[in-house]
Amino acid sequence: MTALAPRPVDDSAARAAGPVELRLDPAPTAMVWTQPGRPHDAVAVPSVRLAPGDLLVEVELATICGSDVHTTRGDRAAPVPLVLGHEQVGRIVAVGQGAVAVDGTPLAPGRRVVWSLTASCGRCATCARGLPQKCERVRKYGHERLETGWELSGGFATHVHVRAGTSVVPVSDDLDARLLAPVSCGTATAVAALDAASAIVPLDGRVAGASGAAGAAGATGSTGSASSAGAAGSTGSASSDGAAGQAAAPAAPVVVLVLGAGLIGLTVAALATDAGARVVVVDPDPGRRALAVRFGAVATGDPGVAADADGSVDRALEAAGGAPLVAVEASGSPHAVASALTRLGVGGVAVLVGSVSPAPAVPVDAESVVRRLVTVRGVHNYAPRHLVEAARFVERRHLAWPLADLVGDEVALADLDTGLGRAASAGAVRVAVRP
Repeated sequence: MTALAPRPVDDSAARAAGPVELRLDPAPTAMVWTQPGRPHDAVAVPSVRLAPGDLLVEVELATICGSDVHTTRGDRAAPVPLVLGHEQVGRIVAVGQGAVAVDGTPLAPGRRVVWSLTASCGRCATCARGLPQKCERVRKYGHERLETGWELSGGFATHVHVRAGTSVVPVSDDLDARLLAPVSCGTATAVAALDAASAIVPLDGRVAGASGAAGAAGATGSTGSASSAGAAGSTGSASSDGAAGQAAAPAAPVVVLVLGAGLIGLTVAALATDAGARVVVVDPDPGRRALAVRFGAVATGDPGVAADADGSVDRALEAAGGAPLVAVEASGSPHAVASALTRLGVGGVAVLVGSVSPAPAVPVDAESVVRRLVTVRGVHNYAPRHLVEAARFVERRHLAWPLADLVGDEVALADLDTGLGRAASAGAVRVAVRP
């Protein structure tokens, strides 16, 4: 995957041209949330001021992320009042001076786009390190307190005011909106998770030498070119450091353990399968386990079943080929985090994605981690290249995998609270909201 690093842009000419003032009739509407148990308030926003590089996008379809549910239930703190929602697809209706897509091409009204969860400055030390999602001045769609001049700051609205510094990716006009709306959070995060994993363990199984040598290479960080290409379905080769003079062992499929069959976990399963891995998905819900098979899982496990019983995680791993070298934790359950850490084989990598709300601490057997040469990586949000690859994955592979089936019920924007209730019921993986 080609890196798209944030870069300072000479926008002096655009800034000299000044902002674009818009008065809209009918006025855009945003759904404003204030506290658990209170319905959203519909707020009209009759005017928008687009600074250079900004966009105004009309929302075609949004989807309700698990974090939206956690916030409205009061599971985690949030600044209020705010407009929730950060998974959506839409069309540009107005552009600020100099607005460009993530690849630098100019944007114009009528383009169908998805955009990143975050807007970053591109200039701070964190952005310069290739981590714009953790920019020192980051702004996050669907997470910011309502403020004058940026009222349309979340996806649960008829329009979103997309700020300069946001990664904007044009997408196909022909695809179902249900395929594209989750790209800007769940799908891109899944790509980022496998990018983090494949930097340590190539997903196509090309591990040089014996398992011990492969583990040593992973532990020292010498992984060759096994980078983000793994998420795209074509991983690089592992380094042979630590196995000099030994003949390369025949390629063996890497076992990937996915804990949590939500949108991120199921997308990880499809991506890893495309990359040549054998995937085991763990989830307590039998319906989600059945869905995981449709997303490439060769076996599934119920975390509540005894280890020696049919349907257990241990039996599923045996069927897949043994101990996993990659574990992606996408549920946020402390028990699942512990399982990810303890089940890894020598030289394996655990990628923690789901732990985004307060939860009990997870005990770690440090000696076991050290002796097994285990790597632990955290993934929160994603970089621009992950959003690009997520959009391309959906465009390429939507016929191979039942991605549209991840979005079930659909509600009107005015019925957002009903949709949030349905999303909290653990039925459909995603509930859609249509303005």
